[in-house]
Amino acid sequence: MSAATNPRVERLEGAGEVPAQVGESPVWRAAEQALYWVDIPARKIVRLRVDSGERSEWVMPEQVACIAFDHRGTVLAGCETGLFAVTLPQGARHGEAVAVTGRKLAAPSFPVAGMRFNDGRCDRQGRFWSGTMVQDMSAANPAGALYRFDEKGVLSAPVVDSLITQNGLGWSPDGTTMYMSDSHPLRRTIWAFDYDTETGEPRNRRVFADLHDYAGRPDGAAVDADGCYWICANDAGLLLRFTPQGKLDRQIAVPAVKPAMCAFGGRDLDTLFVTSIRPGTGATEHDGHLFAVRPGVTGLAEPEYAGAL
Repeated sequence: MSAATNPRVERLEGAGEVPAQVGESPVWRAAEQALYWVDIPARKIVRLRVDSGERSEWVMPEQVACIAFDHRGTVLAGCETGLFAVTLPQGARHGEAVAVTGRKLAAPSFPVAGMRFNDGRCDRQGRFWSGTMVQDMSAANPAGALYRFDEKGVLSAPVVDSLITQNGLGWSPDGTTMYMSDSHPLRRTIWAFDYDTETGEPRNRRVFADLHDYAGRPDGAAVDADGCYWICANDAGLLLRFTPQGKLDRQIAVPAVKPAMCAFGGRDLDTLFVTSIRPGTGATEHDGHLFAVRPGVTGLAEPEYAGAL
């Protein structure tokens, strides 16, 4: 393990007193010096201007699980019934939720009922990737798949199929390695792929880390400037960092037992923001809240969607 093992983890009170049910998809938007994230079952997109503590939220007509931005600030959102372009109106009073609707861009053919998009983000070239899952995780139904939404607005056929709970998308700094996980308790596996940056095709899938050998399940992830892969170990209250060779070299404890996804942000991209999930039973005062930690490394700017929304 690295010597720098115990940086202070801070709960961000400005994120709100009411905990998220399922806090996911944190995205740092440098143009606003603000962090965005979602609360999936609450159908909310939330923004926190970290310096001022100003918080805003928008409510969608359906569950929203992952978000990215284009260069104009339009949101590309993975929801229950498809991918949507969402414009977030400004000017709401602090703490007032604003109802918004989106324009549907594309939708896969869901093989069974009760599915939605889950984890999603852009590759280094600005293509948006997201996977689908059956919402009832107890069914352990491998009907989920990973899709690519390219800069021309075309949704691919399934690129990776037979997934139960797709998660953990990330790319190496040069974009030539793609990471993805399946966080279902029966899978708990992170894979790496060789990634063709010209065509957006992942190949040579192999096991990067098997979390049966560690604590927790692999949820959302982030890649730092050194090329190391940070994964939220759901159910274990940990952040785990793996080197590009798949070696665990750091772990950081967080107060919430179910950290869900992490993202680098702040003016120098030296802060790791962590969303969390509030369990249905046995929740603590910290579960469902937002956290920040400075792990001593910097991250990479989150790519914007390269197409026109």
